[in-house]
Amino acid sequence: MQRVILHCDCNNFFASVETVLDPSYRGVPMAVCGNEEERHGIVLAKNELAKKYGIKTAETVYSAKKKCPGLVIAKPHYEAYSEYSRRVNDIYARYTDMIEPFGIDESWLDVTASRKLFGDGETIANRIRREVKEELGITVSVGVSFNKVFAKLGSDYKKPDAVTVISEDNFKKIVYPLPVGDMLFIGSRTCAELSAIGVRTIGALAETSRELLVAKFGKMGGMMHKYANGLDDSPVARIGEHEDAKSIGSGFTFKHDLTSRDEWRVGLSHLCEDVARRLRSGGFKCSTVQLTVKDEYLRVIQRQRPAKPETDLAREILEVAFSILSDEWQEGRPIRMLTVTATGLVGSEFACEQLDFFGDVDTNKRDKEKKREETVDKIRQKFGASSIINGGIIGSDLGIKSPKSRDR
Repeated sequence: MQRVILHCDCNNFFASVETVLDPSYRGVPMAVCGNEEERHGIVLAKNELAKKYGIKTAETVYSAKKKCPGLVIAKPHYEAYSEYSRRVNDIYARYTDMIEPFGIDESWLDVTASRKLFGDGETIANRIRREVKEELGITVSVGVSFNKVFAKLGSDYKKPDAVTVISEDNFKKIVYPLPVGDMLFIGSRTCAELSAIGVRTIGALAETSRELLVAKFGKMGGMMHKYANGLDDSPVARIGEHEDAKSIGSGFTFKHDLTSRDEWRVGLSHLCEDVARRLRSGGFKCSTVQLTVKDEYLRVIQRQRPAKPETDLAREILEVAFSILSDEWQEGRPIRMLTVTATGLVGSEFACEQLDFFGDVDTNKRDKEKKREETVDKIRQKFGASSIINGGIIGSDLGIKSPKSRDR
């Protein structure tokens, strides 16, 4: 049976919640900003009227006001955003218990089994859209499709307060003309590299040789080719799995903000080593790597990508985490805190590794890395954590001593 996946995206979420809290923001260009100092603050969110002036998220308030002198500034209320996020997901739960949040304002829903009760995917999407608007005063855009990647493209396709259906019959017509950077997990850096080889649309990506993409991008290349061709089969998690599923994470607030890719790698390497060590200690491998980034204004983004094959190796976790950061964060933009979390854990004895005809996985190399990392584990266990130190940390001024570990 073909799956029916929804991706629900709250439109201009922070700005929409602020407008519900203070109706005086209706009808005026408004932006939620993280700092009262206009020359140093940044735009966290903006409403539709502010968008018409070309105001963009993360630009300075000073720059935004040059574009729109009449821009009204709202202070952020993060507790209210968390509460509204919970209430929105409560509405989703009327239709399915298979809900996977993707940040504070987005969620995937698997409504495959809900159609007998509530109608087809488009009907359910429109019911959700109306109920959120009527009950909470904010709007959502919903993508309806047969996989998560295309459902996400659907919610982005038409905004605000809209439903877009991307089916097996029409996906080439809708999806293939879109810029390749619109697809999930393809950030600005990967987009530029794809453009350099003539791949500028999702359709062009789908038609590009998988072997070429794997040769240039490794495992990420195979994943991009699969997603562009509508072959995403990743599941939507059930409500409750977010609390019950085990995860292992390490986070660190650095002594000074990270601004260079070299500093990113040092910080991530330290965290990934800790995560991998505790995965092995617990007898787990992870299928997903999640990265949380906090900037100097305490604004947080959270992104995740699959780890294929399932892994407990620091290098492989680092590879995924660094690719997320490279695609989602501009070099030079300060980072105050990083957290790497391994999720989708399975017992090491149950982890399976699919044979790959294209040679993505070098099992001999992985076995050697596993033995090396297990040897380091034993040395640190016997002589202390500081007996072997990542070379990048030596002489650095990032303040790294011991990460804030998080198991749940």
